[in-house]
Amino acid sequence: MDSSTVQTNVYALIEKQLRFVASVIKETGRQLLKEVGITPPQFVALQWISEEEGITIGELSSRVYMPFSTTTDMIDRLEERELVKRMKDENDKRLVRIYLQPKGAGLIRDVIRKRQAFLEEKLGKYPEEVISGFQAGLQKIYDEIKKDF
Repeated sequence: MDSSTVQTNVYALIEKQLRFVASVIKETGRQLLKEVGITPPQFVALQWISEEEGITIGELSSRVYMPFSTTTDMIDRLEERELVKRMKDENDKRLVRIYLQPKGAGLIRDVIRKRQAFLEEKLGKYPEEVISGFQAGLQKIYDEIKKDF
């Protein structure tokens, strides 16, 4: 096998491993979402609203890859549950911005804590230097990918 084939196989393996790990971590948080009656797409929307305070429905729609009307319906449901709040833009009354409410922030925090506890359980058995090296390598990959977004 030539070196480019080996590299291709390694990248394919890394992609598969990252996909699997991310899927399991997400599923760990989804168990909590089921308990509180929030769908995974609603949680993704909450995370975007948390990341981009005052995001518009149009912006959110493009971030979650859903049609505008579907995103509007989803925001209706999240607002009914007091997880988010719509407010007219002070400078442009045509724009409606979405803000995370304390209850929504608490839900995000709880799900993230559950995911982190899962990682701590799985990674806690390794020596600190292994975890530090893994995190440093992951940070480099993260930084490289983040440049494009």
